[in-house]
Amino acid sequence: MPVLALSEPLQQLENHCRAFIMSLVSADVAHDITHIERVVRVAKQLCVAEQADMNIVLPAAWLHDCVAVAKNHPDRAKASTMAADKAISFLASIGYGAQYFDAIHHAIVAHSFSANIAIESVEAQIVQDADRMDALGAIGVSRCMKVGGAIGRNLYHPDDPFCAQRSPDDTLYTLAHFFIKLLHIAQSMNTPSAKAEAARRTEYMQVFIEQLKSEIG
Repeated sequence: MPVLALSEPLQQLENHCRAFIMSLVSADVAHDITHIERVVRVAKQLCVAEQADMNIVLPAAWLHDCVAVAKNHPDRAKASTMAADKAISFLASIGYGAQYFDAIHHAIVAHSFSANIAIESVEAQIVQDADRMDALGAIGVSRCMKVGGAIGRNLYHPDDPFCAQRSPDDTLYTLAHFFIKLLHIAQSMNTPSAKAEAARRTEYMQVFIEQLKSEIG
């Protein structure tokens, strides 16, 4: 994907956001600075493709996980609201345009699966799509395995790894998370631009599962 040139004010904003994110300690190994950078890169691409407002998309993408709560934490559903509140406080502190605050706050709150918030703008759709895209493909497989290891899940059920005869349980088995969530993400994408890429990345994950089947036996 080509690198998109930003206006000088947006480039300065990006520098501020990067420094702010780097100053934070993530509670989740899958939500580090590399995750943020990938989400921002995809969000920029989608913003141009969908002719959305970069003044909203860029800060929302950078700050969407500025409060990270572990996947198995009881406050997980509140994380995006806490992140949105923290993001607006930060943006106000650097003098960013207050006219964008409501839209940025909504985009951050609505991006989360756990929050289950209805999306009201194309900018929010883009931030959600960009974040969900990072759960797909090779990087999605890698992040899923990182999270599973961090919270002590087994990789798969020894007698039924691929949930052929049982309901998948991703509280116990990392591989079950593919069947519960990851393989269905592409169907939840909002924008046309994201749908095509999500389908391609999902095909890769299906190939991964077939390879795993051949190795497990």
